[in-house]
Amino acid sequence: MLAIGLNPSALITTFDPRSLIYLFDMIGIIACSISGTILAKHKNFDVFGCLLVSIVTAIGGGTVRDVILDRHPLFWMVDMSYLTVITLSSLVMQIFFHPNSKRVNKFLKLSDTIGLSVFTLIGIKVADSMGANVPVALLLGVITIIVGGIIRDMICNEIPLVLQQEIYISAALAGGILYFALHNLGVTAWIADIATMSTIFTLRMLAIRYDWQFPTIEWKY
Repeated sequence: MLAIGLNPSALITTFDPRSLIYLFDMIGIIACSISGTILAKHKNFDVFGCLLVSIVTAIGGGTVRDVILDRHPLFWMVDMSYLTVITLSSLVMQIFFHPNSKRVNKFLKLSDTIGLSVFTLIGIKVADSMGANVPVALLLGVITIIVGGIIRDMICNEIPLVLQQEIYISAALAGGILYFALHNLGVTAWIADIATMSTIFTLRMLAIRYDWQFPTIEWKY
C-alpha cells in the first residue's frame, strides 16, 4: 500500500475499475430515470405512469442487450438496487420538478446525454466481456441506450430522438471506436472508460449547443 501511495503510476495501473463502473452504471440509471420522469410528467402522467416510463427508459435497453447476448439472469432481477434507485429518483423528480418549467428541454437533453455516455460504455463492455466482436459490441452499446429512449418517446407520443437529425448515435459510435482504439494501445482500462464517456458527452453537448445535425438525403431531378 505504501509503495502504491508513493508511486502514482502504480496507483493508476493497479486501480480496480469494477467499483467505478458500477458507480457509472448507477449514474446512468439515475440519468435515464430522470429523463423518463421529466418527459412523462411534462405529458401530465400520474405517479405510476411516470414511474413506469422511468423504469423502461432506464432498464429497457440493457434488458434487450442481455436477451440478445443470452445473459441470464437479467441484471435488474438479481440486484434490486436498480429498481430501488429508479423508483427513488423518479419520485424525487415528480415532487420537485415542475412539469411546465421552461427548462424541461434542457434538463431532458442533459440527463439523456449522461445516460448516452454511460450506457454506451456499459453496453460495449458487457458485449466485449461476452466475446462479441467489435462491430457487434458497438451495436449492442448503441442498443443499450436507444431502446429505452425509443420506448419512452413512443409512450409519451413523441418522435423518437434517434430518428431525428440530431447527432446521437454517431456520438456513441465515435466513443465506442475510441474505446477499442485505446484498449489496443494498452491504455489502462478505467482511463479508457472515462475517455470514452467524456468523448460521447462532449460530442453530444456540442451538437446540442451548436445545433449540429446530419442532412437528409434527397434525390433532386
